Order: sequence, then structure tokens, then C-alpha cells
Amino acid sequence: MSPSQSPQPSPLNTAKRLVLKIGSALLVDQDTGAVHHAWLDALCDDIADARARGQEVVIVTSGAIAIGRGPLGMKGRKLRLEEKQAAAATGQMRLSHAYQQSLNRHGITVAQVLITLDDTEDRRRYLNARNTLDTLLKLDAVPVINENDSVATTEIRFGDNDRLAARVAQMISADTLVLFSDIDGLYSADPRSDPNASLIPEVREVTPDIEAMAGAASEQGSGGMITKLIAAKICMGAGCRMAIAPGKPRNPLKHLSDGGRCTWFLPAAEPRAARKRWIAASLQTLGVLVVDDGAITALNAGKSLLPAGIVDVSGEFQRGDAVEVRSKTGKVIGKGLSAYPASDIQSIKGQKSENIEEILGFRGRSEVIHRDDLVMGS
Repeated sequence: MSPSQSPQPSPLNTAKRLVLKIGSALLVDQDTGAVHHAWLDALCDDIADARARGQEVVIVTSGAIAIGRGPLGMKGRKLRLEEKQAAAATGQMRLSHAYQQSLNRHGITVAQVLITLDDTEDRRRYLNARNTLDTLLKLDAVPVINENDSVATTEIRFGDNDRLAARVAQMISADTLVLFSDIDGLYSADPRSDPNASLIPEVREVTPDIEAMAGAASEQGSGGMITKLIAAKICMGAGCRMAIAPGKPRNPLKHLSDGGRCTWFLPAAEPRAARKRWIAASLQTLGVLVVDDGAITALNAGKSLLPAGIVDVSGEFQRGDAVEVRSKTGKVIGKGLSAYPASDIQSIKGQKSENIEEILGFRGRSEVIHRDDLVMGS
């Protein structure tokens, strides 16, 4: 780029729901276990600016183990798995407090959410986690998500928070994920040893040639470039774009917003379209909901399926399972994820949503199938 040229507009600036993944090496001094408070404050300044632009922000963070080693007297040596879990349990409180203090300077409410990869892959736990995160965002909070290292072991062994962040982005239908790294993107070769290595600014498909570059430019963090490409595949399949961007400079989000160097992975579809394609093509239906003509009219207008419109239910399915939606004549009109098990729908079918709590004894969702979980058409 010549000096007279200005940077291209960053895709970040059009994001509506943004997930940021923060690695341990960026956030915590690996020798002392101290949080880099000045760096974190600058990042949180960026987050406040993003929210002022109307963007929702979710943080997926590492660092609990690195912070928790010191108080338990475990500095300077390799930890066994159970010691890492103990360090995570100790460091998690300090990690959450650091985010709370920094974001509180802007009057931003922080919510701690601990999840595992299994929570993003089991459909019932997936729905629970997604509903919690959606509610927090509607209430104007910033969810700070950490892997639940005190009970999960896979993430500790493999340092796979890149994939966890991608699964979170997929789960909440985010349109943008940023993985902050210690290099500024994907290179054709290792830029530290090959002077001819070039930055790949944009990727529209993760081909075998792109995958072959992953081993050539891996940073020192535990995830590495290979896990970042796995994350990119998850995101692109979910209609979510992803950036690998430098995290070491102060105000790294502003740097990216201003058109700073990075690699963007750009999907072919939007998040909602990709999610509905997944529901339509990938999930086996385990039951049938028969609905009346009024419900069909509402569904065709883009509304959710309420219990009042259901006249019959068949099959044995649980919350989060896929079901067919049929007319009274038996025509398949759609497919979606049920917010209730078959037994509960039998009890609330034909009833108004405000009666659900009285009938079931708990206050569940107003919709049996939310419109975002419903695909119309046979």
C-alpha cells in the first residue's frame, strides 16, 4: 500500500454480534501470573467503543490456570492435569474480577459463564447455554466465557480455546469472531524464518493448500495455527466470518477496526441462513407436531410456533431434538428444534403461553419452536 492509500474498511465495523477470543499469553504474565491490567484496560476501552456503535460483544478468555498457579505455590514447574484443574479453580475468581474491574470503568455489567466443548455439542445443553447468552445480551451485559477447566480435561490437554470460541460463535449466531494472536494473521510460510513469507489477507475457503500453511506459521500459544483453521471451518460453516489478528498492541480491537493487518476468513452465507441450512439438512427428526391453520399462517409470516397452535404431538423426543411440523392433512410444512420434550407438549398443546407455568409447574419458554430454530418447507 502506498502512503497515499487509506486502509480498506474493516469487516469488523459492520459486525452486529461479535465474539472475541483472548489467549492466556496476551492477558497474563507467564512468569509472575500477574494480569496485564494496562493491556486489558485498553481492550475494554475498545469494547466500550464497540458497544457504543451498537455492537453486542461476547468474550471467550483463557488465563485462569496461569493466574491460579501462584497462589497455590505451583510456579515454575510443569503441572499435572489435576493440578491444572486446581489452578483453574483458584484463578477463575481472579480472572473474572479483572474483567469486572476493567469493564466497570465504563459502567458495563459483566457476567461469568463457564462452559465446555461438550456444552456446545450436546443439543439440550447447547440450547440452555444459547438461551442464557442471548438473555444476557438482551439485558446489555457482556458475557465473559471461560472453559470450565476445573471439570473438563480435553481443553486443558489441547489448549483448544480457539475451537471453543468458534463453537460459541456458532451457538449464538454471531456474525464475527476475532482470535487475537501473537502474529498478525496466516502466512504462506513462517515469517520468522522465511523473508519471502507473505500475509494472506483474505480466505474464502479453507482448502488443502491453506491447511498446509498452518504448520508453517504457528505462534507460541497453546492453540497454534492448526486449531485456528479448525475454528475458521466451524465459523464459515455457520455463516460467521473470522479474523486472526495481532493481540499484543494496546487497543487491538481499534487497530483491527481501523483496517490493521490480519487474515479474514469470509463465509458464503449469513449466520441465520447457515444455521437453518444445518437444521434442514443435518438433523434427523424424532417426532411430529401437528398444527392448526392459524399456526401455519403465523409460521409462514416468520413467527414462532406457540403451544396454542398445536393440535397433536407424536414421537419420543427431548428438548433440543428436531421435529417435523405438519398440517392437519399430514403435509410437512417445516422442521425445527423443540424447546420442550414430547411429554410436556402433550400437556400444553392448545394452551396459551401464559398458562405454561401453571400447567407444567415451571416457567419455560413461550415458544415451542423459536423462529430462529425453524425451517419452513418440506
